[in-house]
Amino acid sequence: MARVIEESSLLKNASFISVSNLCKSFGRRKALDGVSFELKKGEFLSLFGPNGAGKTTLIKILSTLLLPSSGTITIDGVDLRKEPLKVREKIGLISHNSFLYGDLSAYENLLFYGRMYNVSNLEEKISEVLEKVELTHRKFDLVRVFSRGMLQRLAIARALLSKPQILLLDEPHSGLDPHATEIFDTILKDLKEKGHTLIMSTHNLSRGLNLATSVVILSEGKIVFSEKKSAIDLNEFDGLYNRYVRTYQ
Repeated sequence: MARVIEESSLLKNASFISVSNLCKSFGRRKALDGVSFELKKGEFLSLFGPNGAGKTTLIKILSTLLLPSSGTITIDGVDLRKEPLKVREKIGLISHNSFLYGDLSAYENLLFYGRMYNVSNLEEKISEVLEKVELTHRKFDLVRVFSRGMLQRLAIARALLSKPQILLLDEPHSGLDPHATEIFDTILKDLKEKGHTLIMSTHNLSRGLNLATSVVILSEGKIVFSEKKSAIDLNEFDGLYNRYVRTYQ
């Protein structure tokens, strides 16, 4: 019995996402320079940093859209560079690009992505995610007539369709009106409570802190601060952020 408990504890504490000495260069410019961190399953990491810090590059590499120049990434024990397709099955991505087709309806977009990811009970899942983002009434409307906020809400539905274990979010609140922001934050809190692993880049310090279990500050492609939220004085974080960013720029 003791051995079973010990093994269960080890699995619980094992890293779900492991990033080691990750580097990415574009010509002579280093977008990422020796980034390393680990996340356990069910954690929510908020990435902070100024424009050009490397946040979007990191999200793109984790989502398999970009290859790193060097370094290693393992997700749920799978090497991202060796088996990117296997990693991609575990991931949902929400970024500045909605990855939606304007001349298709909301339903047709979700049908396309659902078939691409071999989603079972697809019609039921489409209805479920459209209801979650409050777009059921626009199900058959062409996406090109959607507002920016509606596009982002549909992108959320697309990302959730395959029920990913990991959700990567690059400035996901960009372009959302207050109502859409409220819907989105409710979805994120629900995913967090259900044990999904989330990594979100954001410029909004208060929102990022509110949702996070862990925090990283990037500057000039390097991690300059990394800590569990529980160990941070939240009232002092604005000053801490500005101090670290100024020091390392």
